[in-house]
Amino acid sequence: MSALQSGGRRRLDSSAQPEYDLPTREPRIGSPIAARIVMGIVLIAWVAGTVGAGTAIVSVHTPTWIERPSAALLMVVFAAGLTHRGGGYMRIWLPMTIVLGVLAVTLETNVLLAAAAAVTAVLGAVWAVLVTRPASSAIGAVGEYVLSLAVALSGTLGVAAWNAPVNYQRFNLTVLAISLGLVITLVWNLGAGLHGLGRQNFAILAGIAAIVLLVLVYSSFVRSHGSQSLVREISHWVIWTRTHFRGVPRPVEVFIGFPALIVGVSLRSRRREGWWILVFAVVGTAVLTTSLVTPGAFPTYIGLSTLYSSILGLIVGLVFRQQVMKERSARAARAVEEVVRVEPPRFAALK
Repeated sequence: MSALQSGGRRRLDSSAQPEYDLPTREPRIGSPIAARIVMGIVLIAWVAGTVGAGTAIVSVHTPTWIERPSAALLMVVFAAGLTHRGGGYMRIWLPMTIVLGVLAVTLETNVLLAAAAAVTAVLGAVWAVLVTRPASSAIGAVGEYVLSLAVALSGTLGVAAWNAPVNYQRFNLTVLAISLGLVITLVWNLGAGLHGLGRQNFAILAGIAAIVLLVLVYSSFVRSHGSQSLVREISHWVIWTRTHFRGVPRPVEVFIGFPALIVGVSLRSRRREGWWILVFAVVGTAVLTTSLVTPGAFPTYIGLSTLYSSILGLIVGLVFRQQVMKERSARAARAVEEVVRVEPPRFAALK
């Protein structure tokens, strides 16, 4: 494992390729050709579902009946991708999702439509994070960032296509809570719990969690109990921004969700504790997937707000990444050589 260098300095032997540090299941499809065919079908289904669901917000000459079946197709794709990626049992979760989609499309009751929209939002938000790969460079992190937002945006279209009669604030909080609970459960298995974090990483996570709680509690407090002058100033700023830029960045995405996505995929290239940073990235993807659940929401306004949030969140994330990924002291770097952490391919099970 280590070699004695000149001058007596001990260094890690990096000549051997590091291995993934979690056991994975054997592939259920033994033939590589069959596996590629299955992945191609899933990719085509994802594109078809996204395009079909997009007709709910884009005025095109297509029948309206394709919107909800497309949303159901997206929900099934999200369930299949997340179950496979998390190492779950496909024969349990996939049939349940298919049954929910079929019942929601055929019966169209309010309860089923709301449940289907919530499941689509949760699965899309969590899969958008788990589909990413470790990125050791800033360019690679930006690529993973774009891919994750693309998956989350397809979930946004799926939720909009359900056109479910829900209360936006209650729906948003429910999706956010379930998404966080689900991703914490998955990351607990992938990150070996909290005991392997170390004091520095635990302090980082605690700080981020405190910021998330502060932002959510403060925003809720200001809306309900804030002074009239403060609420008036915030409303004036929102109206001014919306009038001049036709969109308003969302602070939760700019300062929490999207930067956590950049920092998380970067930190995963060195330590598996990066998964815990990605827990907070679900805050951003969940807010994104629920942004068009209200039928009265303006797609142009939501689209521009998301664009501004993604650009600002990318900038903030790259600044944080520079600090988190900064090389250790020269003495420590000479003593131990960094080992690049590896993970299974993007469409392989993580566990």
